[in-house]
Amino acid sequence: MIELFNTLPLIVQNMAVLLVVVTIKLIICKLSPSVNQQPFFNFFRFYCQQLALKVNKDKNSNGQRRVAGFIATLITITPLVIIVWLFEEFIAVPFIWQAILLFIALGTFNLNHVSKEIAKNIAAQDKYQAKQLLSPWLSRDCEQLSPIGISKACIEMLLLRKLQQQFIVCFYFIFIGPLAALTFRLILETHYSWNIKHHQFSYFGRFINKTVNMLQWFPSRIFLLLLIFTSINQPILLFWRLIKTLFFKLDNSIVIAYLSYVLSLKLGGVAMYSKYKVRRLSFNDQGQQPQAKNIIAAIKQLNLVFMLACGILVSIITMIAILINHL
Repeated sequence: MIELFNTLPLIVQNMAVLLVVVTIKLIICKLSPSVNQQPFFNFFRFYCQQLALKVNKDKNSNGQRRVAGFIATLITITPLVIIVWLFEEFIAVPFIWQAILLFIALGTFNLNHVSKEIAKNIAAQDKYQAKQLLSPWLSRDCEQLSPIGISKACIEMLLLRKLQQQFIVCFYFIFIGPLAALTFRLILETHYSWNIKHHQFSYFGRFINKTVNMLQWFPSRIFLLLLIFTSINQPILLFWRLIKTLFFKLDNSIVIAYLSYVLSLKLGGVAMYSKYKVRRLSFNDQGQQPQAKNIIAAIKQLNLVFMLACGILVSIITMIAILINHL
């Protein structure tokens, strides 16, 4: 088996390692859905917050804040990436090291469980418990959210975290390698910590925001393609005409927009960040307001996307292994 694995092209080896790691992570999250699976990134976010308190001063000009954000990004991420890269030289079994880095880089797989619990609490009219469950996963303020607002925020959180922390991390692992996957996740967590929607980071977080947007543009369009394939029974040509103007926009708005049409829901719109109202793009204004049942529908739709992606990977690995075995 090891000999066959070593004969596979590097990109196919990465696919195989990815499937094994994802399976392990799914099992762990299934057995202990409430356990914190991301202790390293919890500490990393704490570090980013403390660093921002030191260098993102109110007295500084907007230009100084931009420069400070750029320098803070470099001194935060570059040393970690270099250390991991140098340490790789001492690893005797490369694919085990790759699997460990991917395991760390991947986000938690208990989002479905959390979202279902939130939906149950909304259906039971327990807003307080629903907000308590949702709050750790949001950057926005959720104290004043109504059941509709909780449902909308939960669906958007579910989509974006699965896209960014799972799909895009996997994309970089397959096509570039484990160090690229881990680097993207570090950049993403820095972006979460210095989100420009919070007024105190509107200039300090500009550099990391643009970096994340550029890195996720292409893989998010691949994700959109899979989302289109899994909604083939719907008027996808109409949906495409409605969202195509967002295709070259450097963010994930096109993915949110397409999901809003697939689920016939109104998503996006105004949200509160650090007690300030932020006007975001609104998608599918003619759609229904989200409810608890729509969270379950979003889970099912996104599960189809990931099942399709896994099916494609398994098919590619199997076909190439068969071809190599017969040569």
